[in-house]
Amino acid sequence: MDNERKMKTAKSKSEAKRLRFYLCLFFLLLFLGVLGVLGALMLFSSRPIPIEGRKAADFCLQDPRDQGKVVLSELLEKNKAVVLIFLGTECVLNNQYLPVLSELYQEYSSKGVAFVGINANSQDSRERIAVHAQQNAIPFPVVKDVGNKVADQLGARRTPEAFIVDRFGIIRYQGRIDDQFGIGYSRPGKPMRRDLALALDEVLAGKVVSVPRTEVSGCCIGRVAKPKENGQITYTKHVSRILQKNCQECHRPGQVAPMSLLTFDDALAWSDTIREVISEGRMPPWNADPRYGKFSNDRRLSPEDKETLLTWLDNGTPRGEDKDLPSPRQFPEGWSIGTPDMIVQMPKPFEVPAKAPPGGIPYQYLTVDPGFKEDRWVQRAEVHAGAPSVVHHAILFIQTEEVFDPNAPDAHICGMAPGETPLDLPDGMAKKVPAGAKFVFQMHYTANGKAQLDQTSVGLVFAKKPPRYRVRTVPIHNLRFISLLEHIPAGADNYKMESNYIFWHDSHLLAFMPHLHLRGKDFLYEAIYPDGKKEILLSVPRYNFYWQSYYRLAKPLAMPKGTKLHCVAHFDNSAKNPNNPDPKKNVYWGYQTWEEMMVGWIDYYQDDEKPMDHARQTPEHVRDTFAQDAFTLLPWGPSFLQAALSREISRRPPQP
Repeated sequence: MDNERKMKTAKSKSEAKRLRFYLCLFFLLLFLGVLGVLGALMLFSSRPIPIEGRKAADFCLQDPRDQGKVVLSELLEKNKAVVLIFLGTECVLNNQYLPVLSELYQEYSSKGVAFVGINANSQDSRERIAVHAQQNAIPFPVVKDVGNKVADQLGARRTPEAFIVDRFGIIRYQGRIDDQFGIGYSRPGKPMRRDLALALDEVLAGKVVSVPRTEVSGCCIGRVAKPKENGQITYTKHVSRILQKNCQECHRPGQVAPMSLLTFDDALAWSDTIREVISEGRMPPWNADPRYGKFSNDRRLSPEDKETLLTWLDNGTPRGEDKDLPSPRQFPEGWSIGTPDMIVQMPKPFEVPAKAPPGGIPYQYLTVDPGFKEDRWVQRAEVHAGAPSVVHHAILFIQTEEVFDPNAPDAHICGMAPGETPLDLPDGMAKKVPAGAKFVFQMHYTANGKAQLDQTSVGLVFAKKPPRYRVRTVPIHNLRFISLLEHIPAGADNYKMESNYIFWHDSHLLAFMPHLHLRGKDFLYEAIYPDGKKEILLSVPRYNFYWQSYYRLAKPLAMPKGTKLHCVAHFDNSAKNPNNPDPKKNVYWGYQTWEEMMVGWIDYYQDDEKPMDHARQTPEHVRDTFAQDAFTLLPWGPSFLQAALSREISRRPPQP
């Protein structure tokens, strides 16, 4: 019995030890588990909540410049964040932002942020991507996204569009770089909000991004598309003809438009952008109210052509058969005016700096003596900018007196600005360059982040025989405004300004060109005839500083003697105007973009003038013909005006 009791006791002790061991093991594992949970909680508490839980898939893409491979996962291992920017080679907004992106790279690469440009456009070859990146000195890799697979995975739609991927592979931001460039506005170097930079600062600080998504302005990514072979409306039979007639004048290599639309592949790659700009009425560019006037250079699509294009896009962009293609449209090589009789060039190149000084790049006036021994008559003229990306505008004037005056009668020959077309007068009309006159280039440059040399030239075609009519280009000014006796008040959102011109001889109008700067809203020309009848000749309800059209009348319009041409413009100097450089400042007349102008340019000829009469005009005749330009006609006289001008200049606030 004792032995049996001892055995039972020993067994109980053994079981108790085993129970204590398991209990200790249990509590140890429980303790380690709690520590693990706490550690995980601490880990995840330091990891910000992702946007919609989206994660960027890994990719391996190649930079065509050096054939180097870019792997997202490797970049995430070495950096605190990676910025992915979808880029193209031709989109205007895309290229405006390249200097901004270079500055952001310099600012954040030392803080553990990697930058990668991604080109997903089907129309951009590897060679084109490499050349574009080299020419623009892009300091980070730019890789080719073949088949737009990465763009599809991330949901990218436009160029330029930015993404921030944190070190865990989570997309923390998607949207614009900032708001200094957009559709219809531009304020270089003056963004209201640096969206990408602010989001990067928050990611690096371990914070949740306060604005994780923003709308992007730019061109649609040219995704790979599989068009239908045939349809009721096809490219070859219908769309190609519309593009030839309405688009290819600008949308071809070497012209003002950024991309080419000469082929089916071009149209297919840009199909999403074509749909957008046509639906919104942005292209073809034409800002005139269709209710007033008929113009020979009206760029608008007809309702039928617009419906045809949109139907073609809706139906899958059918190509059609090659036999239905029209013959290619022929364009003159080099000069749209034909081979010039004479080319006038700036005497030497001008160096445009990468960044403008605080007061802007001063207007350059460069004189060339053509050595004319007799009067010459210019029928066609075209400006070729040497460095188009930095030439805001160029005007060729003639100087007949010792002191150059751009507002002098008959001083203007031709000009170049976005939207302006070359001088092309019909037979029997021409502009006079008197014997002994000199040419003066007026050059307005804008820096774009890259130093360049410009040597602009002008091609001239002379009339083959003496013209029937002498064409004049005249600026219609508000004299109080140009003399600084009037200004646009700070904050005014609809400031009205008017000017007038009187025809003292029977004349015929040929064309209009309204000119305002960044605060310009609208412009209207109205004729007030001698019998009191009024007629609106041109109305531009939404003035666009970035596309300054010349409006050429379909037929010369009679202006009887005594007719007054009345110009009305409105200005928005408020914060509601996205182009406004500073809504808190009063704005005065001035040549720089942040200053303002109101000029109603017109082309006309005088019915009874004999162009071949070389007798020198008397001062009385000049005063009679160009009343609004002769200050002696003003009731105060020129001495009062000069004194007032000096007084206002001394009181004018300094420019930035």
